[in-house]
Amino acid sequence: MEADVLIVGAGPAGLACALRLAQRAAAQPGVLNLENVSVLEKGRDVGAHLLSGAVMDPRALRELLPDFEQEAPLDSPVASDAVYFLTRGAQVRFPVTPPFLHNPGNYIVSLNRLGKWLGRKVEEAGITIFTETAGMEVLYDEGGNVRGVRTDDKGLDRDRRPKENYQPGSDLHAKVTVFAEGTRGSLAKQLWADKGLARQSNPMTYALGVKELWELPKGRFEAGGVAHTMGWPLAADQYGGGWIYGMRDSLVSLGLVVGLDYRNPLFDPHDAFQRWKTHPFLRRLLEGGRLIKYGAKTIPEGGYFSMPELSTGGALMVGDSGGFLNSQRLKGIHLAIKSGMLAADTVFDALAAGDCSAQRLAACRASFEASWAHEELWKVRNFHQAFEHGLVRGIFHAGLQMVTGGRGLYARYGAEAGHRRYVKLTERPRGQPSRVAPDGKLTFDKVTDVYHSAAKHDEDQPPHLLIHDTDICNNRCVREFGNPCQYFCPAAVYEMVEKDGRRQIHLNPSNCVHCKTCDIMDPYEIITWVPPEGGGGPNYENL
Repeated sequence: MEADVLIVGAGPAGLACALRLAQRAAAQPGVLNLENVSVLEKGRDVGAHLLSGAVMDPRALRELLPDFEQEAPLDSPVASDAVYFLTRGAQVRFPVTPPFLHNPGNYIVSLNRLGKWLGRKVEEAGITIFTETAGMEVLYDEGGNVRGVRTDDKGLDRDRRPKENYQPGSDLHAKVTVFAEGTRGSLAKQLWADKGLARQSNPMTYALGVKELWELPKGRFEAGGVAHTMGWPLAADQYGGGWIYGMRDSLVSLGLVVGLDYRNPLFDPHDAFQRWKTHPFLRRLLEGGRLIKYGAKTIPEGGYFSMPELSTGGALMVGDSGGFLNSQRLKGIHLAIKSGMLAADTVFDALAAGDCSAQRLAACRASFEASWAHEELWKVRNFHQAFEHGLVRGIFHAGLQMVTGGRGLYARYGAEAGHRRYVKLTERPRGQPSRVAPDGKLTFDKVTDVYHSAAKHDEDQPPHLLIHDTDICNNRCVREFGNPCQYFCPAAVYEMVEKDGRRQIHLNPSNCVHCKTCDIMDPYEIITWVPPEGGGGPNYENL
């Protein structure tokens, strides 16, 4: 199949890119036929795999669709802000909310619902979205430029033998391919490596957000209420915190974000989230409520100096695939949308000039640097790295950065990939808290939470979690790190089981919620996440 533009991923960045292309095509006829623009989405429908907190800054959406407030599925305008520091049994409210956590004019949204709405806008504009279609391989031409992607085969059994419903994947060729896969996209990861797009960048660092949606007794928490927490149950050397966002119909979005650069290999982010809910402050809030939905997602928190090159011959990076996230403000939706718009303008101008070379597409970087998105990210360019050595020093460095325009003590703070920060079992701190015993009312085990994500995969399909050397898991990792995969995964995909008299790795891929923590945090880098057969995965609603 031949196309002018291929967009991989129907999240806010990819959909904004498609919609902006439609707008440019309508304003300048004859340059781009929208029948030659395609969007690939691995989920069973648009929005099925979209998850965020989320408080959205509407700046970019207002640029894309000035009248969005009349029809967009906005849940609640932010009505109040609060920040709390938690100790084991008490909480202290900050007398003044830090300026970067002020949210006047912002909206609490369900990213899942927002994505569905944007997807309808794209289709109404005349662009086709191919759902249940995963990109599996980047294709190159003879000159090394990106030529498109190869999609997934369908109807293979777990041994990769064709079943009765077998359909081979397709090679989709395009003049320009826009990678909008989200965090740690499998194709973007391949492109980063093949083209060295991150060789001048700091290692990208990530965080994992674990989220539940609850229904509370009426009047318990106001719609539009926004609260963030620091401190307990995270240790002083861990980066992260909790959130509570009030939604309509007595719903509340709550979760814990944990930096994936912690040192203890036996730390369990899902367990920490369940422990967080046992704090008296959270227990009082949730008492009498019930769990509705669950999900988990990683986010790129490395900041400006961890962003890769945004273009190469035949391709552009947008959204989380390009590192567009402000970790200080805990916001990325507006930056994803803006990055998609900038990419669309670059692509359209390249098509109009009949030149889609690497040099021409590099104009996207210049457009980014001239935009408010660059100004915002430059001001927080060293923020996450400031917390490399713990909370106390991090607060000092972050405060200094605020008064020096984002610089701090150093022009460019260094960074280390999160999986390299593990200490060996013999070096980890003693006296760690025991795991939470789930009660099924306030706290839940991973399998129960996964049930509330509506995750579904065909059991008889090729594995999408590839371990390249299980001997390392069963022998070396047992001794050195205690198999952290069984702890960092928020979906109980990885477990160690007794077999033939010794513990061996066992996978439950049907549990996977596509957060990609395993691809990020495996200490030996032998786990590779690839998309399952298109349509598999979670089915997020209101998340």
